[in-house]
Amino acid sequence: MYDLATRRNALALLSDGRSLNSVSKQTGISRAALRSWQVRIEPLTGFAPCARPADTASYAYLLGLYLGDGCISPHPRGGHHLRVACADAWPGLIERCRAAILAVRPSDKVYVLQRQGCVAVTSYGRHWTCLFPQHGPGKKHERPIALEDWQQAIVDTHPWEFLRGLIHSDGCRITNWTTRMVGGERKRYEYPRYFFTNKSDDIRRLCTDTLTAVGVRWTVTARGSDPYNVSVARKGSVALMDAHIGPKY
Repeated sequence: MYDLATRRNALALLSDGRSLNSVSKQTGISRAALRSWQVRIEPLTGFAPCARPADTASYAYLLGLYLGDGCISPHPRGGHHLRVACADAWPGLIERCRAAILAVRPSDKVYVLQRQGCVAVTSYGRHWTCLFPQHGPGKKHERPIALEDWQQAIVDTHPWEFLRGLIHSDGCRITNWTTRMVGGERKRYEYPRYFFTNKSDDIRRLCTDTLTAVGVRWTVTARGSDPYNVSVARKGSVALMDAHIGPKY
């Protein structure tokens, strides 16, 4: 048996023009199963999640965390584990992640697994792949990432929660500095700045689209030759981010 997220991912690969044979080799799903999914009358891609999030604001935050530092893995006895990696340096983030998972799925247990330099905030359940249909084989930046209509509606309702999740996972608030000549004397100036860094073009686009929607001005800067960084440095936009997000703790 394959869960809905797995079937959606396989059908998306086929819709991109991939052959049954190549998709079968990549996913481990038989060609017969793939062929049977293709001829279904009802489209899989339009389905609503089997379990709606109990708290949509917490879900928007958790979605941002998942897109940055989250993963979903199958359990041998069925169901899946959701894991979000959080650095030990941010105990407030660890607790906030734990609280968000409990708010989204109050009936599921949450536990924290210590790793070297970080913890994995983990929850077992049978609906994580429904709630996060972006789950699929391979790294996120190596496959398409797009929100379902119901997810986009939640992000549109809670854009700051979604942005907070993205910043708390793959972002930061730092203090930059520069020097200027004033009256013949070179003086140092410091100013705050937000960064969001992610290899996935699709995830960065979700970030920048949401920043634009809330009135934050942003630019993209390169890490070497790759445009991995979304930067927010304008004073008014940084103030807006501070009012709604602030530094991690």
